[in-house]
Amino acid sequence: MVYPLQDKYISLLTDFGFKRIFGTEPNKKLLIDFLNTLLPSHHQIADLTFRNTEQLGSTSIDHKAIFDIYCQAISGERFIVEIQKAKQNFFKDRSIYYATFPIQEQALKGEWNYELSAVYTVGVLDFIFDDHKNENKLLHIIQLKDQECEVFYDKLKFIYIELPKFTKTLDQLTTHFDKWLYLLKHLAELSDRPQPLQEEIFNDLFEAAEIANFSPIEQDTYQNSLKYYRDMNNVVDTAREEGRAVERAINLDRQRSLTLRFLTCSLGDIPDDIQAKINQLPIAQLERFHEALLDFTEMDDAIAWLEREL
Repeated sequence: MVYPLQDKYISLLTDFGFKRIFGTEPNKKLLIDFLNTLLPSHHQIADLTFRNTEQLGSTSIDHKAIFDIYCQAISGERFIVEIQKAKQNFFKDRSIYYATFPIQEQALKGEWNYELSAVYTVGVLDFIFDDHKNENKLLHIIQLKDQECEVFYDKLKFIYIELPKFTKTLDQLTTHFDKWLYLLKHLAELSDRPQPLQEEIFNDLFEAAEIANFSPIEQDTYQNSLKYYRDMNNVVDTAREEGRAVERAINLDRQRSLTLRFLTCSLGDIPDDIQAKINQLPIAQLERFHEALLDFTEMDDAIAWLEREL
């Protein structure tokens, strides 16, 4: 089925968009350029090959891992590259587990000295880690260190990008990394090729991402992937809003309890009709009442004030 074209470019946050741009042989220069913005100088990629994304355990009872993209640089480094659309339980554990597959596959039969090539896990996250939500840093590079924070082993790294924290506009883009993050987040919103992104590598990206160049089957696959992405966002947004609603309800009950406790402990018994009215107050009004009631020392004065306000 051919869909009417609404967006000019695909979203890189969909499974289809991410894998088409970063996980296909014709576009591998895009992946190389993106990864090189994240890698140290001694592990810059000159060329790479894509490997099987389905990794089997070493025994028949082992679990398997399926990566979004798995590739190997010509110099030996291995890269797991994934897009993660929503938080999930034990996400960090899963990343560690996945990294064991490209480590174990390096074992050689017969005599082997255990020398390993570097393994990188790169995660583009469409969410923010709970333990980083109060900080602005969006790029996290994790490796093994000792108790003195000295690097113990430099050939195993986990690189995570918390994309929602990236808020720069087009005229604020200063680095190549900035430009990649902007495109990861906003490509599907663009209708042309903005001047700050007029570089050869990004022109290649725009060409590869233009929906009009897709076959009908590819368009259909992309639309299904886009629908899944939007449905996932709706689920996440709904869960987040429900969480905020629960938090507001808890705060409201807590504030009512504080107001009633203050009146009971400091001033005496509260008439039932006053208590019933207090239980119906919104949180903002309760906060104001609680502040005001701190000034009263006599129950009669407090009740008279409440009756006027209620």
